[in-house]
Amino acid sequence: MKKLLALAAASLVPLALVPLMAAAQYPAKPIRVVVPFPAGSATDIITRILANSVSQHIGQPLIVDDKAGADGAIAGAEVVKAPADGYTLLMATNSPMSAVPAMKKAPPYDPAADFTPITDIGRYTFFLYVHPGVPAKNFAELIAYAKANPGKLNYATGNTTGIVSFAQINSLAGIEMVHVPYKGEPAGITDLVAGRVQLMLATPTTGLAHVKEGKLRAFVTTLSRRSPLLPEVPTIAEAGMPQFSITSWAALFGPAKLPREIVERLNREFGAAMARAEVQAAMEKQAFALTPSTPEQLAHFVKEQLESYRRILRAAGVQPE
Repeated sequence: MKKLLALAAASLVPLALVPLMAAAQYPAKPIRVVVPFPAGSATDIITRILANSVSQHIGQPLIVDDKAGADGAIAGAEVVKAPADGYTLLMATNSPMSAVPAMKKAPPYDPAADFTPITDIGRYTFFLYVHPGVPAKNFAELIAYAKANPGKLNYATGNTTGIVSFAQINSLAGIEMVHVPYKGEPAGITDLVAGRVQLMLATPTTGLAHVKEGKLRAFVTTLSRRSPLLPEVPTIAEAGMPQFSITSWAALFGPAKLPREIVERLNREFGAAMARAEVQAAMEKQAFALTPSTPEQLAHFVKEQLESYRRILRAAGVQPE
């Protein structure tokens, strides 16, 4: 019996070492990075910039896989079910990680328990774009017009940043506008330029060129300071709404229980990519501010943001569906 037990114990040793060996050899094949928005969106672009840089130094390609829909929940739910081997990652934003859990009675996942935080990536710049047909020249006039014409203005959203931001704007200003949701920013901006909707909060990636061409106007930025892309555009605080508090962010996650060795390798590789001058220059063109972090810092930030979104939605009277 003792011999049998010894043989059984010896046979278990190689099995216990398998995860460690796999982590030591990581990556041994291409890595898929799932993006919760369509091609051409700001998240798609910043992911491709980083994926290209990391691929050149990690020995395997990083393949960007756009999985749009359900405010990012489709992408999030797919990564939750993926093996925790480091070959399926999620470039998440506040949409799937903050807004979806805050807005759903039965969220498809727990952002804290069902993912492994790897590194914070950065913060998006958002502008409030307005169609020239709206009879307002600035943010204050827009709010006044909306108050005088309840239900007349249609606002587009391509992500939950837009949804939650407009919920807070409507609540703070005491106005009523009609929500027209889109699966991503590009489709919403297309309809905004065409005049089928009148305003939209979106990134420079999709809206800036139209402002330069005179097809849209930018009234405010949601940043805490003015953007160098449009320095003449005031912050929303400067324009009269200092209570506005939405943060739009991106960060990298894996499925739950991702081995620590793989987390540390990915954190190092993405941190190194974000420190490269060519990556920083490319991100500046997207008005995206890089904010690399430790996995622990990201875990704390995710919990903090979720609670913030819940408070904002409660204050705006938005009930989970």
